[in-house]
Amino acid sequence: MQPKDMTKNEAFKGFTNEACPFLPCHQGVKREFNCLFCYCPLIAYECPGPYEVYTDKNGLTRKDCSACKLPHDGYLQSWNFIQKWLEYPVVWKGEKQTDPPTRRPRPPGAPEDEDED
Repeated sequence: MQPKDMTKNEAFKGFTNEACPFLPCHQGVKREFNCLFCYCPLIAYECPGPYEVYTDKNGLTRKDCSACKLPHDGYLQSWNFIQKWLEYPVVWKGEKQTDPPTRRPRPPGAPEDEDED
């Protein structure tokens, strides 16, 4: 088996589960629908996706990311989006979405005014 960074086959970056009874679960996806991130790995981290904040029945503050299509819009695009945001994850502190949305975290010591990728 080849390492991911050496293979030319990118099938591991996404798939569409046509048999899923909830498809399409996010409206407005323009490219192939990526089901790989059905449960987004950014749920516990700061992210730019649109989300609402709510308190669950146990009194815990949670994110409702049902309006977000960023991890689902295209196999390559969504894979790259998730990988970039997980490169320097910042734990979500339970606060509402900022306006403008959170910018992608930078490595420690990087200038704040760098252009976004």
